[in-house]
Amino acid sequence: MWVAFGLQPHRSQTFKLSNDPLFVDKVRDIVGLYLSPPNRALVLSIDEKSQIQALDREQPVLPMMPGVPERRTHNYVRHGTTSLFAALDVASGFVIGKCYKRHRAAEFLNFLKEIDARVPEGIAVHIVMDNYATHKTFKIKAWLARRPHYHVHFTPTSASWINQVERWFAELTRKRLRRGVHTSVRKLEADIHTFIDRHNENPKPFKWVKSADQILASVKRFCQKTQQTLGREL
Repeated sequence: MWVAFGLQPHRSQTFKLSNDPLFVDKVRDIVGLYLSPPNRALVLSIDEKSQIQALDREQPVLPMMPGVPERRTHNYVRHGTTSLFAALDVASGFVIGKCYKRHRAAEFLNFLKEIDARVPEGIAVHIVMDNYATHKTFKIKAWLARRPHYHVHFTPTSASWINQVERWFAELTRKRLRRGVHTSVRKLEADIHTFIDRHNENPKPFKWVKSADQILASVKRFCQKTQQTLGREL
């Protein structure tokens, strides 16, 4: 019966709606940057991928063969962690990345200085980042205040999907980390930096296709459908 009527009750999806009171304004602001960036300006999507584990399989990975998928053990040995700070140039797809042992405000400030050293003079820099407390400390605010050509755009709370660097993190995870074998943090960091270097040899930007109006309309439809469903259950 399930097959005949296309029923799949085992499938499920997760969701999380932002409760940010400025959700609409922030969506319009950031999507506007993606679709119509200012002249002589650099738009950088910034975030950190924290606690990346250096995992070593207990047994060697068996490569795929004709009719046989790749096989690897489900258990592993941990060899420590690292945190990657990354900035994605929305226009070109170029990535600036650096690994740190920790992900505090001190490391984030160091990463901002790394970015500043690479940015050409005379252009405005628009930074898209989330509301993590590390991004809002006094030292970070003071550093940015001394550089009026930097403009910060915070994403809505619980809306990491709007930060384009998250899409690049997904590529890093899929192509390098998930199937990787790393016997030390040093080897893990070397692998990450190699991935960044190869990516930057031929960078390709992610194409943002949804306007702010389309996104907000989609969220509205979802909320209305959810409300109707909950109303029937009550």
